[in-house]
Amino acid sequence: MGTTQLESAPEPKYWHLKTVLSEALDSDFAVGEILPNERELAARFGVARATLRQALDQLELEGRLQRRRGVGTTVAPPRVGVAVGTSQHDWPGAPGDTWQAGGCTSATPPAMVARLLGIEPGEEVNVVRRLRLTHGQPVAAELLYVPVGSVPDLPAIDSPSGPARARSVLRELQRLELDSQDRAVELGSARADDAKELDRLPGAPVLVVTTRYVAEGRTAAVSVATYRADTCRLTFGDSGNVEISHHPHERRAS
Repeated sequence: MGTTQLESAPEPKYWHLKTVLSEALDSDFAVGEILPNERELAARFGVARATLRQALDQLELEGRLQRRRGVGTTVAPPRVGVAVGTSQHDWPGAPGDTWQAGGCTSATPPAMVARLLGIEPGEEVNVVRRLRLTHGQPVAAELLYVPVGSVPDLPAIDSPSGPARARSVLRELQRLELDSQDRAVELGSARADDAKELDRLPGAPVLVVTTRYVAEGRTAAVSVATYRADTCRLTFGDSGNVEISHHPHERRAS
């Protein structure tokens, strides 16, 4: 990568630097290659490290770079298209599901999830944790909240937690007749537990997909799935509608 004059650029320095770096990624680097360290890059382009970090942050958000623990900043592969909408409505765990169940616990859901489920604050539900892989790499982590009333025949002899319990909850959930499901998508930041599973740093940009499953006229389960924003582009099925809402004081659970 060569140097460039940034002082005369009409846009902010970090934005112009982002453009220069993006062109260099296309011409000078291969997918997976490690970039020089921040000190070297900042000196090469004659910018402050804070300016360089802004440019790198933007490139990471756009999916051009990946920051990996113990490795550094590498050139990212093209984003993977992950379908989150479809004309075929199915329960989690149905045949063809691409998620892997990791475990299940009983816990109190976040207030937002409790409202969607229509349960009382403090009421415990089954929480199934699942992971979605693409080409062997984790691209999303999910928490599936299932009230006790949705799976009344859950065998009491099953283990109280772990993968076996998760599979039992998913199996019982599929006994209900699914009426509909709706989804909402928003940009968020990876929490510590999700970041660990997705091999990201806490606070990394993510896409949060919240799905509400309706059966027998009521919300039977709520899924909160956290997708890596650096490697995923979400694709939708037959619905072309996009609903934009603004809730400045409500934080999405993940």
